[in-house]
Amino acid sequence: MKIPFRIYIHKEGWKLLFSVALALILINLLLFFLIGVISTISLAISIILFLFFTNFFRSPRRFYQQAHPGDIVSPADGKVVVIEPVYEELLLKEKRLQVSIFMSVTDVHANWYPLTGKVIHYSHRNGNYHAAWLPKASSENEHSSVIIRSAYNQQTVLVRQIAGALARRIVTYAHTGKRCKVNEHLGFIKFGSRVDLFFPLDSVDMLVEPGTHVKGNKTVIARFKAKENNEAV
Repeated sequence: MKIPFRIYIHKEGWKLLFSVALALILINLLLFFLIGVISTISLAISIILFLFFTNFFRSPRRFYQQAHPGDIVSPADGKVVVIEPVYEELLLKEKRLQVSIFMSVTDVHANWYPLTGKVIHYSHRNGNYHAAWLPKASSENEHSSVIIRSAYNQQTVLVRQIAGALARRIVTYAHTGKRCKVNEHLGFIKFGSRVDLFFPLDSVDMLVEPGTHVKGNKTVIARFKAKENNEAV
């Protein structure tokens, strides 16, 4: 018999889910010893809470078959909220095309590498916890930054995982010198937040627009222009 769907849990969630389940079981046992029965309301609330937390850590199996070597795949599920040229002042010190993807509490929170290449920089910076959709969140909030040099044309893309008002822990698997590829997890942001990408100006064709809902490791959000054009940039 074929199972119509499977629920995969990300490895970052197992410890927390175990703790939540244990706490809920103890609460229900305590109520049982106090009143002699397990309250239907308490049991229902416990199940809803556990499913609520489980939803945060679901990790769907996705495999992207790259149609073009210059494709850049969305690193996260969510809604595209920003596509605009900005001056990236923290690391690159130059003007870049910023694309921001806002992850709501209902989105998958796993992050993927958006392209194949080599990690040439990784850093983590502590900061504030402004609402993730605010422009200042990109530079002022706690975040991890990963710069990837594309294997396709040697252009660099900065990927930034940003904590928000609820997201208080960012997990990043990248390290300087790592060879990375699409279909590989970059990390995980607990309880929703935002991922920013910074592309070289005039080097990519955007395939999404503000308001587009994208899926991590599935939606192609941009494509590098032909190599000869990039070499002239």
